[in-house]
Parts: sequence; structure tokens; C-alpha cells
Amino acid sequence: MTTANLIRYGLVVFAVTLMMGCATSPPEEVDNVCDIFREKSGWYKDAKESRARWGVPVSVSMAFMYQESRFVATAKPPRKKWWGVIPGPRPSDAYGYSQAKDSTWEWYQRSTGNYGADRDDFGDAIDFIGWYNNVSHRELGLDKQDSFRLYLAYHEGHGGYRKQSYRDKDWLVDVARKVDRQAQRYNAQLQECSEELEPRGWFDWW
Repeated sequence: MTTANLIRYGLVVFAVTLMMGCATSPPEEVDNVCDIFREKSGWYKDAKESRARWGVPVSVSMAFMYQESRFVATAKPPRKKWWGVIPGPRPSDAYGYSQAKDSTWEWYQRSTGNYGADRDDFGDAIDFIGWYNNVSHRELGLDKQDSFRLYLAYHEGHGGYRKQSYRDKDWLVDVARKVDRQAQRYNAQLQECSEELEPRGWFDWW
């Protein structure tokens, strides 16, 4: 390989590595949804498209993602440890921004026809969250702004929610309350910055 080819190859590898890093790194400030959308170009557009499609507020979907993965694209449940030291299996096959399990993600793909959707893609993941909460609204009659009950259904599944399996899980109820508070916080923040985040011309969408 010539020196020129080596240089070109090195530049390509560097560019791909840089793009992958930008695509998968979580936001620096996850407690402020305005800062998230300012930092991550295109995320606000994806979040609005999910809201338009499924009717679930941006603040609710983002609060779910905050709880599930802290916006880490390749997040997985922590491994169980044997004797407190040896890494064991993971408790589930949940993966990505939304921590969707394999079977639930396949259900989403079949239901929406979005067979190319990836769990480590923000746009696909937030669309999944909107879709699932819309199903919870349709099947369980839950209000799309009721992040507390929506999260219980998200975690336990629709069958588990119907059986009220969460009643024996005080820790889960506490987590659902945290998600609800985060959704309210994000909603208040969006009131202050939504106008700023709106595109001012066609070029801003890209």
C-alpha cells in the first residue's frame, strides 16, 4: 500500500470512528432536556415526530429514556454476580436507549412495518417508546400524559399491569414516581426552550 493510500485509509478510519463516537455518546447534561436537544442535533425532530405519530408528549418519552438508559445507545442490564464477585448472566435481553427486549422490539417492528429499526438508534428508540405507550393507552385506557402508570405498564408489560404485579414491588412504584417527576421537570424545561429549538428554515432540519 502506497503512502497516499495509507493516509487516505487512516483518514477514513478516523472519520468513521469520530462519527460512531458522536452517534453513540450520551449527552453531557441529561438532567436538562433543553441541553440534550441543543447538543444532539436531530433528536428534537425525532422526538417531535414520535409525538405526532403516537400522541405521547416529548417530556414523557424522554423521561422514560432517561430512566431506562440515561441515553446510552448500547445500554444493557447489569450482569448478576455470583458470590458477589464473578460476573453472571444478564437478567434479560433488554438493549439500547429504550431497553426493549428482543420479543417486544420484534412486535414493534411487525406492528409498524419498520423492520430496519435499531434499538441503538435514537429515532427508532423514541418512536418505540411512543408506540408502546400508545398501545398501553389503547389496551389499558391509560392517559398518555400519565407517566407514572404508563411506566408501570412499560416495565411489567400489559398483562402484568392488568394483574397489578407492581403492587408487590415497592421499589418499582418508587421508580415510576421518579419517572413521573422527571417527565414533569422535562415538560417545564421544554416550556422555556421549545421556541428556540424550532427550525428557522429548511436547512435547520438537516
